[in-house]
Amino acid sequence: MRKLRLILLLLLPVMLAAQPVMPGSDRASEISDQVGDDGEEDFDVSEYLFGHVGDAYEWHITTIKEKEIAIPLPCIVIENGIHVFTLHHAAENGYTLNEDGKLVNAQTGKRPLDISITKNVLGLMIDSLLLVVLILLCARWYRRHDVLKEKPTGLAALLEPVIVMIEQDVIKDAVGPEYKRFSPYLLTAFFFILVNNLMGIFPVFPGGANITGNIAVTGVLALFTFLMVNLFGNKHYWKDILWPDVPLFLKAIPIMPIIEILGMFTKPFSLMIRLFANILAGHIMLLSVIMLIFLTAAMGPVLNGSMTLIAAVFGVFLDCLELLVAFLQAYVFTMLSAVFIGLAHQHPETETN
Repeated sequence: MRKLRLILLLLLPVMLAAQPVMPGSDRASEISDQVGDDGEEDFDVSEYLFGHVGDAYEWHITTIKEKEIAIPLPCIVIENGIHVFTLHHAAENGYTLNEDGKLVNAQTGKRPLDISITKNVLGLMIDSLLLVVLILLCARWYRRHDVLKEKPTGLAALLEPVIVMIEQDVIKDAVGPEYKRFSPYLLTAFFFILVNNLMGIFPVFPGGANITGNIAVTGVLALFTFLMVNLFGNKHYWKDILWPDVPLFLKAIPIMPIIEILGMFTKPFSLMIRLFANILAGHIMLLSVIMLIFLTAAMGPVLNGSMTLIAAVFGVFLDCLELLVAFLQAYVFTMLSAVFIGLAHQHPETETN
């Protein structure tokens, strides 16, 4: 049993990678609540998996001697005025949590306008600040050194090859001659997604928030790409949408214009779903492996010890795989966004037969 407890202690940082939906709860208390007085375990798989990748009104850190250590976050609701309180004082202000872990009016049961600083919101702020600091430190090096006389060092040496690779091999090739107009947005999108993905893998505060696994965040990123494509598309892009080069009857009905207009929305929709689904699936895969420890807890020390060892090995492997996925998903989102922007800036009249 001592060995089992030691393994569980070593796995604790991994298990804290995603926080529960219901604030104030943690994996240890959640598991203990699911074990009956007779010692038999009643483990809720769906609650365990989907509860740990959700948002919360507190940022749970850990539990020490049955005392929960959490960062209280401000709950801000607009209903007959602006009300600001922490979760522990929600009842005093007339609010409670519904089944989805969201604040509702305790009397009417209706949801107010909720602009609370939740775990994902705070994580988004921290990661955005981290990204700004990294870029400013990199720019500071270039302001103080002559790149023609000395090579980059430190953070600049780390970021420069990545920036050059994304701009020259991805953005320039996909967008075309006007790539410099869109490089700031596309590079920002790449590093924003990459930083949030990596911080989501980091198991302890300020990491562990499932930001890019939140469809609202990926939806806003896809919306920005949608605006960049359609607000700055040239006349040939709109001609191909509203009056494509197809037989007249297909344009008069109009079949092709409708399909092209639908395509305007399906492209950013695919960006949103792809990023959200891949990041969320990675967290769920890791949690599923760790879940084997609790599913086999009542099957004896031999089987449970064996599955604990297997879960630990596969957990480390999946963590390493998540590092690759973190970069790959940022790369794919940037590449597809660049391709969509490039398609909106083609110049058919300059092409030679």
